[in-house]
Amino acid sequence: MALMPNASSSTGPASDEGNVNAPQLRLFVMGLFFIFGGITSLNDVIIPKLKELFTLNYTQAMLVQTAFFAAYAIIGLPGAALVKRIGYMRGAVVGLLAMTAGCLLFIPASQHATYGLFLGALFVLASGVVMVQIVTNPLISLLGPAKTASARLTFAQAFNSLGTVLFPLVGGALILGQLAKVKAEDLTGPALDLYRVAETQTVVHTYIGLAIALTVVALVVWGNRNALKNEHHAHTSFVDGLALLKQPRFAFGAACIFLYVGAEVSVGSLIVNYFQLPTVLGVTAAAAATYIPYYWGGALVGRFAGSALLRMLSPGKALACNAVGSILLIAISANTTGQVAAWSLLLIGLMNSIMFPTIFSLACEGLGEAAADGSGIINVAIVGGAIIPPLTGQLADATHSVALALALPAVCYAIIATFGVFAIRHRVVEG
Repeated sequence: MALMPNASSSTGPASDEGNVNAPQLRLFVMGLFFIFGGITSLNDVIIPKLKELFTLNYTQAMLVQTAFFAAYAIIGLPGAALVKRIGYMRGAVVGLLAMTAGCLLFIPASQHATYGLFLGALFVLASGVVMVQIVTNPLISLLGPAKTASARLTFAQAFNSLGTVLFPLVGGALILGQLAKVKAEDLTGPALDLYRVAETQTVVHTYIGLAIALTVVALVVWGNRNALKNEHHAHTSFVDGLALLKQPRFAFGAACIFLYVGAEVSVGSLIVNYFQLPTVLGVTAAAAATYIPYYWGGALVGRFAGSALLRMLSPGKALACNAVGSILLIAISANTTGQVAAWSLLLIGLMNSIMFPTIFSLACEGLGEAAADGSGIINVAIVGGAIIPPLTGQLADATHSVALALALPAVCYAIIATFGVFAIRHRVVEG
């Protein structure tokens, strides 16, 4: 989900030129994966909270994801240029400090009880997340032998999944755990403003705690800012990389990254409101939030299992099978009730597990020295998380049915399955 090692740091697939053996830095990178994965998944808890406080419809509530994932399109390329200039470790510090600033901006957003200010705070927070992601993927690849880079990246992504499991579990209890005796829709005027300020304090306290933790991590990283020796970066422009979109395989893969992130985020964002429906579980928002870790936990389990299965099954087949599995699970959830509807939706997380790394590797297969430029474009494609969720929300509002709105993620998965078949039929021939 960020820039991969550039040509100057590796002379070939099996070369270790530019790579360093630094176990302590690997541990630090694993920690960063855990942090940005967890913060991203907290959006699934914030959405139902803000939806109730500001009496939003689904389209408006999904703007949380738009504000967050728009940072990938806006900050991704400038952030990559900054990392090339100041280096990985200092780039990580910039990202962590931006995340801290975003967390602290929740304070004025709460004091003014304004939804737009919350969206602005989320954008700043996400900008820091993007910076950290730009650093982590290539850095974990450089911290050890090149031949085991993919294994290290898969293991690091498991820490990302661990964060997406634990943060909503704790955040759900803090943000949604204390239910108010009144609802925003029953209040007007000053009483409504006071209610919003009071209720958003739970969100503020959660993010202030995160800000303190992020500041400590930033100080630790700054203390190790010179730990990576002989760091080099190729100076290529984004315009040069745009030529890669003329290649059908890469262009198709980049589009699928856009669709995958959008579908994954859309499903995760709807869990709390979907499970509150009387036809599904009919539980409170706080109780529904306790199910979110199962969705992201499926990705955690699937990544460990998938790393083993992909040694025996071609990536294209695995991708197609998982995408079709997601479509079937959506169909089951939309046409059933109760526990079946709930757990079939949660199991989509298991299907999602291998999709991002598999789509990424299939899209970039055969790019050679252009892999860095390809990764930069794919980093921008993550903006699908800003576009697909609000469209899913509009569909839910138009049809008055969350179940029917799941048809849009299903279409995304159908296109991803087609890319899997395409990859099977159009194998890259090694020169």
